[in-house]
Amino acid sequence: MPMKGSGPTSLREIDRFEGGVGWLAYPDERMQRASHALATDGEVWLVDPVDARGLDDLLSDLGTVRGVVLLLDRHRRDAATIARRHGVAVHRPSWMSNVDAELEVPIDDVETSLDGTGFRVHKLVDWPVWREAYLYDETDGTLVVADALGTAPYFCTSDERIGVHPMLRPLPPTELADLDVERVLVGHGEGVHEDATRAVRDAVTNGRRRTPALYARTVREFVFG
Repeated sequence: MPMKGSGPTSLREIDRFEGGVGWLAYPDERMQRASHALATDGEVWLVDPVDARGLDDLLSDLGTVRGVVLLLDRHRRDAATIARRHGVAVHRPSWMSNVDAELEVPIDDVETSLDGTGFRVHKLVDWPVWREAYLYDETDGTLVVADALGTAPYFCTSDERIGVHPMLRPLPPTELADLDVERVLVGHGEGVHEDATRAVRDAVTNGRRRTPALYARTVREFVFG
């Protein structure tokens, strides 16, 4: 199983709910890079997308693509390719302009919210080597987190349904524990759609003490397969 897939894609739908859908372009890769489409009134925002054969057919059921959103500076992925194909801009928080030079497409700032949706944009990490925002819709409880939380195996111990990124465990994103969450959509792995508030609070509250167990599990999986 490769860490990161390449070549021909094999789109697998995940995380479908009333307000959107997610997909894995390479379901067998270890990273489990997940992408999402958020739909409101016939307009669709794509979040940190990885392109895949059949993607446009999946999106056509939701509406017209309004824009592509980047929530993590490392998640440029196929944002520019998809934005050009649909004739839209790539949107990112104004404080994440370090991604602009590599995109070569129109860029728009996102200040506080996604136009036409209930999603507010919040700063989560602002380090020189890691800039990340998250989306939260208070009305329906949808939380979208690019990298600070994930469900891919290398994010989680055996006790967790969702886990804090291994590199963030010493300084977990505790502000997420204050949110009332109906579902969590993540950038690596399938989302959590049941008892999501409890899962997030457990991850950010107890993740630090579980760090040794996670590191040990990761070493075993990568060394012994």
